[in-house]
Amino acid sequence: MTTNWKTTAAAALLLCSLPMAAFAGESVAKTPMGDIPLAFGLPADTATIGKLYDEMDFQRATQAYIWALPIVGFAEWQASTRNALGAADTDLVIYESVKDKLGILTANATTPYIGGFPDLSKTGPLVIDYPKGATAGGVGDFWQRPLTDLGETGPDKGEGGKYLIVGPGQDVPDTKDYTVIQSPTNNVFFAFRVLDPDPAKGKALIEAVKLYPFAKRDNPKPTKLIRPEGRAWSQVPPRGFAYWERLNDIVQREPVMERDRMIMAMLRPLGIEKDQPFNPDERQKKFLTDGATMGELMAQANSFATREPDARYRPDTNWDYVIMFDPFQEADGYSQLDQRAKYFYEAVTTTKGMVTKTPGVGQAYLGAHRDADGNWFDGGKSYQLTVPGDAPAKLFWSVTVYDSLTRVLIDNPQQVADKSSRADIDKNADGSYDLYFGPSAPADHAKNWIPTIPGKAWFAYFRLYGPLQPYFDRSWKLPDIKAVRG
Repeated sequence: MTTNWKTTAAAALLLCSLPMAAFAGESVAKTPMGDIPLAFGLPADTATIGKLYDEMDFQRATQAYIWALPIVGFAEWQASTRNALGAADTDLVIYESVKDKLGILTANATTPYIGGFPDLSKTGPLVIDYPKGATAGGVGDFWQRPLTDLGETGPDKGEGGKYLIVGPGQDVPDTKDYTVIQSPTNNVFFAFRVLDPDPAKGKALIEAVKLYPFAKRDNPKPTKLIRPEGRAWSQVPPRGFAYWERLNDIVQREPVMERDRMIMAMLRPLGIEKDQPFNPDERQKKFLTDGATMGELMAQANSFATREPDARYRPDTNWDYVIMFDPFQEADGYSQLDQRAKYFYEAVTTTKGMVTKTPGVGQAYLGAHRDADGNWFDGGKSYQLTVPGDAPAKLFWSVTVYDSLTRVLIDNPQQVADKSSRADIDKNADGSYDLYFGPSAPADHAKNWIPTIPGKAWFAYFRLYGPLQPYFDRSWKLPDIKAVRG
């Protein structure tokens, strides 16, 4: 028998081109989760396979926590106001005092909020009869994507008008008297802020808003206005297993977006599936609970020490842009998962007016989580910020302090969480303002002091209402918050 060298060479070449088995000849695979025993390069036994599935489900729960932050934030707010405050679909809640706002992620402490959470599957197409006046408002879907602005940055341009919000699968009424807005989710968020500094005008604006089903437009009931009046409530996403209970509840009440089908597939082995009961066994509960813990730690890093390029407002300060994504949460080639999670872990809701590039319109937001030395803000230490007198705001500016773990207004005994150019604070001769943060008031500067709480970390937002060109071109500098030595 003779050997055909051409055939042998071709076979050798083919063998060389085949991929080598990942673990061929090895008895152990070294991995971040420890050594994995192998047999023939495969997971060695049933226990090893179970360990791999455990890690798979833990990783999936961790990433699903980050993915779900926007919808869980709104769903928790809706549930809490209904359970604690008795708010129904066409009711509006007024959040005015610091205590009223203690449940809202990074609320401002300067202007009142008024908002509600209608379920369009119950109300049908919904009318928002919006008044003329100085307001900033909007409607968002339950993934916290803006559907429309209202007021100064909305289609009504501050002149008021009637909006008709239509839910999934609902027919659009044939009417020319309304601005029709189609929502991809059954549940929506409607809210606005009063910008007029006159309390009487602000009260009149709030009372003029009407919210009612289109089907009852000929004889609508008066819109009910509710105040927290000291009742405890919270919009902050719950921790641990409760996070998934809230997620499952809203998943069952909303259509699954095309972009989210893969995540829903990852949640299925953990017991969360559309149109199926949520009855996780002890193993599933463990990995959901552990995933929520790890997911929140990752969310904290993503929010408070972002790795997003160009997040820094200026390279010579520690102030970052708060909003680093398109409000619709999409970019060329990908959905903005990390960018939206950065914001929605520490904040709530967006409108187009919050990311405007038009000078003098809308709002702008800068955040500081660390002092000038790069350290977390310590509630037991004292700090100072000098706001230049030429702050580029057409209306006013404000500085607000938040508890880092809850991301809500700092709950100090004084119930003081912000200072603003509208407030009664001392001004320096050059027009600048020195603001102070710490557990005790600095001598002769109590009017400019925001009290902090020893043992707790905090962070700050600087807001510009009606931001001007020096903010947009970054020619204006906001100094760092500096630790007071000694």
